Amino acid sequence: MTHSSNPLEGWHEEKQSAWLYSVVSEEEADAGRATLFRELGKAAEEQAGIWADLARQRGIALPTAFHPDLRARLVGHLIRLLKPRRLRGILAAMKVRGMSLYASGATPHRMPLSVEEVGRRHQTSGTGNNLRAAVFGINDGLLSNASLILGVAGATSENGLVLLSGVAGLLAGAFSMASGEYVSVRSQREMFEYQIGLEREELDQYPQEEAAELALIYTAKGIPRDEARSLADRLIQDPKRALDTLAREELGLNPDELGSPLGAALSSFVAFSLGAVIPLAPFLFSSGVSALRISIVLTGMALFTVGAALSLFTGRLAIRGGLRMLLIGAVAGGATYVIGHLLGVTLG
Repeated sequence: MTHSSNPLEGWHEEKQSAWLYSVVSEEEADAGRATLFRELGKAAEEQAGIWADLARQRGIALPTAFHPDLRARLVGHLIRLLKPRRLRGILAAMKVRGMSLYASGATPHRMPLSVEEVGRRHQTSGTGNNLRAAVFGINDGLLSNASLILGVAGATSENGLVLLSGVAGLLAGAFSMASGEYVSVRSQREMFEYQIGLEREELDQYPQEEAAELALIYTAKGIPRDEARSLADRLIQDPKRALDTLAREELGLNPDELGSPLGAALSSFVAFSLGAVIPLAPFLFSSGVSALRISIVLTGMALFTVGAALSLFTGRLAIRGGLRMLLIGAVAGGATYVIGHLLGVTLG
């Protein structure tokens, strides 16, 4: 049900946002951010007043007092316990704006001073993130299945059992990763679609109030108040660009990073499988100590390559990243092999 068809729902949503803003501002250690959230709380109260007027015009009775629902009260407790920064995703879903201040806090950048700069700054590609996810998926499959295979190989010399365990580990891990990625991306997309739907309705109902909220966020990021309001007013005149900017600056969401749930699940499945098949492959063509040695060598080479590839994202030396990943794999694989061997001796 949309706000436009139910003013009571719109009133409750804005009142609840105002209540959450007050909790966030109380727990925010940074004075500038605390002021911003207090101002956003006042704006939410004003928008609740707009919905209240609309409700009265339609003859809809409003509650005599506002009470946050159970979910909002739980989020309020979490804010006090964990602080706002750690809850920015939940707060964005609860219609608390200004979360981009936390998302970009670790990597500050110059704020745009024109509508054109806003457009250019948001024209980013997801290729880097996809590549990073693929590398981590391969690494997960490689490390987990290698450890499993070494553990079973330490317990038994039966090639069939090692092979069966490796295939089971590959399939179980790949399906688990794929299903987890599907649920994660789908949930994220549903949250984004819901929030962007709210923003679209609010732009239709009270565009100037939305511009005022956006101007407050720009002011908190360092733009002089007059320039911030002027930029926000110009953005609001272009509904499509306004929606994109509101999602990023008010909610801290990046639409470019929200891909297809099925595509994300398939990519995760393939990446994990590619990594998991490396330590398994030798046992398809050989057996015993020979297969185990080849598996260890191939796994070591792959771990070093993955570690070196991760240096593209960390900025560290490739050889250092490769050696670190090789060491991690050696410790994990060695530990599981020893444990498997001890269990094999004990149970045998």
